[in-house]
Amino acid sequence: MIKNECLLETRNITKRFPGVLANNNICLKINKGEIHALLGENGAGKSTLMNVLYGLYQPQSGQIMLDGCEVCIESPKHALELGIGMIHQNFMLIPNLTVLENVILGLPSKKPPFLQLEQVRAEVKQLFEQYNFEIRLDDKIRDLSVGEQQRVEIIKALYRKTNLLILDEPTAVLTPQETVELFRVLKELKAKGNSIIFISHKIEEVLEISDRITILRDGEVIDTFPTANATRETLAKLMVGREISLKLDKPAKEPGEICLEILNVNMKDASGRQVLNDVCLAVRSGEIVGIAGVDGNGQDELAFALSGLAKAASGSIRMNGVEVCGLKPQQVLEKEFAHIPANRIRDGMVREFTISENLIFHNHSKRAFDRFGFLKLKAIEQYSKEKIRDFDIRTPGPNVLADHLSGGNQQKVVIAREFSRSPRILLVVQPTRGLDIGAKEFVHKEILRQRQQGAAILIISTDLEEVRALSDRLAVIYKGSIVGVVDPETTAVDEIGLMMAGIKSADKGGDQ
Repeated sequence: MIKNECLLETRNITKRFPGVLANNNICLKINKGEIHALLGENGAGKSTLMNVLYGLYQPQSGQIMLDGCEVCIESPKHALELGIGMIHQNFMLIPNLTVLENVILGLPSKKPPFLQLEQVRAEVKQLFEQYNFEIRLDDKIRDLSVGEQQRVEIIKALYRKTNLLILDEPTAVLTPQETVELFRVLKELKAKGNSIIFISHKIEEVLEISDRITILRDGEVIDTFPTANATRETLAKLMVGREISLKLDKPAKEPGEICLEILNVNMKDASGRQVLNDVCLAVRSGEIVGIAGVDGNGQDELAFALSGLAKAASGSIRMNGVEVCGLKPQQVLEKEFAHIPANRIRDGMVREFTISENLIFHNHSKRAFDRFGFLKLKAIEQYSKEKIRDFDIRTPGPNVLADHLSGGNQQKVVIAREFSRSPRILLVVQPTRGLDIGAKEFVHKEILRQRQQGAAILIISTDLEEVRALSDRLAVIYKGSIVGVVDPETTAVDEIGLMMAGIKSADKGGDQ
């Protein structure tokens, strides 16, 4: 292999949507045998560019050169035929099928109408062994951990002879140990001559794994440089276009009385499977308690139980000394409780409503906005403009539809609505999932401001770095059980990772 030989090049790729210039004359070179990181804020054009390379979008202008020849990538199927694979943040696997069935799904037989399963099984097994993946081919996808599912996605791409692999936020739902394992595999792929495009919001990971970095901002390439020449501070500034504080300013605060108390809460899902097991936890005024865990270990069910969206089978949930277990969501909200849901689009707002309408969700019938059954439109508009200013919501005005906002600004609308209610208890689930570094900085500051004002805050996040930085105490959840409560400042990341994987239990850093 010739050093720095170019595998793929984009020349002045331009992609427009109605009213939006998503990619503006993008020029990018991906070398053979390199890990190339792509960094940028939400709306910078990263996903659009990757969807062009994967054949999901067609650009209005520009060229894509692959091995020196111009190509027009018409579809994902065509991309795979050209050796370009993409692993999305939400895996494209069928839970009820086996590992082997998922790997070969959609591929034609070499000798139709015969499947030649034994030959295929041997080939797939050899790939798994080649990368030291200890996964049984006959296991169902639904029975695998998130990290194992990701490895299946990688093998699925490699079995299709992919030599350029695009990874979109690949570590978002992994434990620290699984992230280490992923990086081992990526380095091995690189050593074999594969090229990798690595999209991530985590600057530390990009600095660790990549060879070169390209920064996108407002649909344009800002710069491309070797990772050896980059620092956390320079990357953050280039991404956002201004200085960014990478260290949380979390002043010391003595917690007050218990505001939220969870005692022996149990819950089963629709199939009768136990999803919460005797969960016990307390959160005090002026305290942030974080819950860390890999997705699918009961976090969603716990959030639903606390917010009244689902009923616990047994146990007690007390808010400000009042039992709320079994109350409806509106009744729970009336207990000075606010909720930032994990899925802002599905559960946090109505996309077809304006910003103003979303901001007054819970208060539209209050005297400030309602007079004898009629909305006070001027008061609502003035209130919305104040929140847009206070929470830095980037929008032309309050009458813009929520659907037209970026992900970061949609999250700010939800936060503005919930935080403005001055809650005593605040449940924040995945507060910055999918947000860029600038939006993350804002959200973190707002959460800490609520802490200083005396709110009892429970944060549920799969981003271990985030939940460690924000929390005063950290509870780790595994298969619906709290396996330990630790001090996030003094407990090693590896130890927390082992707890997240169910390998180790602990209970230190304060009472549950």
